[in-house]
Amino acid sequence: MHFSNANFASSSTISTAVLPLPSPKLACFRISHQKTHRSFVSSSMFEFMPRRNLRVLPPSLSNRQNSNASTDLDVPFPRDYSDLLNQAKKATEAALRDNKQLMEIEFPTAGLESVPGDGEGGIEMTESMQLIRQFCDCFIDPLKATRTRVFFPEANEVKFARNTAFEGVSFKLDYLTKPSFFEDFGFVEKVKMADRVKPEDELFLVAYPYFNVNEMLVVEELYKEAVQNTTRKLIIFNGELDRIRSGYYPPFFYPKLAALMKTLFPKMETVYYIHNFKGQKGGVLFRSYPGPWKVLRKVRNKFVCVHQQEEMPSLKEVALNILPSS
Repeated sequence: MHFSNANFASSSTISTAVLPLPSPKLACFRISHQKTHRSFVSSSMFEFMPRRNLRVLPPSLSNRQNSNASTDLDVPFPRDYSDLLNQAKKATEAALRDNKQLMEIEFPTAGLESVPGDGEGGIEMTESMQLIRQFCDCFIDPLKATRTRVFFPEANEVKFARNTAFEGVSFKLDYLTKPSFFEDFGFVEKVKMADRVKPEDELFLVAYPYFNVNEMLVVEELYKEAVQNTTRKLIIFNGELDRIRSGYYPPFFYPKLAALMKTLFPKMETVYYIHNFKGQKGGVLFRSYPGPWKVLRKVRNKFVCVHQQEEMPSLKEVALNILPSS
């Protein structure tokens, strides 16, 4: 299979169409704030977790800004989500031109200056779904839509997406995990990626694979079996990968998840990233490929760069060293 990276990008103008308001009869997935009960056997195909309930959330923005093909190394903090999508589109196009194969896009969905936990889990996932749809519309050439496969965490979310944000699209919608016979007890089963991928697929976009630890393990399987040593590309969209980077999952209980830091993450390029830090010495860690990593601070309603470097700093380093000393 061969294709040009340039073919992924659509015209430089983002569509002004507003996504239709979901029907009140439909529902979206709402995650309980109760703790997830995970199996301590990380190599198991199953995980014990709360069931996702359903809730409706209307679309939050429309695409209305134009973009051009130039690559800007000094990208400012976005003014709104339309500006953000334009920046993410340009950054991803630049990464494709540089033959990047595994990419990450990460930003808050409860507000540009929000932090994880500010929004209710189900609402954040719904907003991610809507933003992914708009990103696909502005980034992927319509002629390539049928060769693009969007993976959601569960089969039920695919059904919901088809009835709301992704209604009537040509993109192929798929899932990483599926309910097992013990669904009522919160068990899910991994899906074998070799059975999901088709020969004509060229681009994979994985949506928020963070609720279940098995989801990122399936993403690694997808990369190894269907992307590595091919011309295909894979984008992880709002996967909250900082949980893995920061050691949120104890390696003793989750050795396979911790191993991703050595196997999968070194091959990944973070093409667009926003992480906010609250408090008196708060700020933002921001990156738009191919520019440097910047630590920003808001001064008189304007973001000012107080530090920048080529490699991604850890969140701990930004919070405890860079921001307090700036």
